[in-house]
Amino acid sequence: MSARFGKLPWLWLSLLVFGLDQASKLHFEGSLRLYQQIVVIPDLFSWTLAYNTGAAFSFLADADGWQRWFFALIAVVVSAVLVVWLKRLKPGETWLAVALALVLGGALGNLFDRVVYGHVIDFILVHWQDRWYFPAFNLADSAITVGALMLALDMFKSKQSGEPAHD
Repeated sequence: MSARFGKLPWLWLSLLVFGLDQASKLHFEGSLRLYQQIVVIPDLFSWTLAYNTGAAFSFLADADGWQRWFFALIAVVVSAVLVVWLKRLKPGETWLAVALALVLGGALGNLFDRVVYGHVIDFILVHWQDRWYFPAFNLADSAITVGALMLALDMFKSKQSGEPAHD
């Protein structure tokens, strides 16, 4: 039975990421005005509320609105591919399953925002004093980043050993 479903049981992690992402976005949208900052660590970390109509790092945010559906379509296709990939994983590929589940949960969190609100809600702001600001992001973005890093490490490990990476 386990081989039939591959690593689909790891979808619980995707649902957890999605739920935490949506809950945190609702919290900050209800607590802050647009671009208001609450300093958590002076000169380094703040909570803020920002809307991103583009992709990562506000790529194409200035476009005329077509990007909303374009990025939504990409997220749907990527999500479908990730679910199929999870289903095809072998029992020893847990690391890869976790990575894919994180990316899927993050992709679904941002897809929901894009379709329902027309923009992605961001609230984490990392900066250095008032000199340098990293673009605001959210928990979905963080899950995607961690999952992507895990995927890269898995590919690197596979390439080094000449065989698929395992737990």
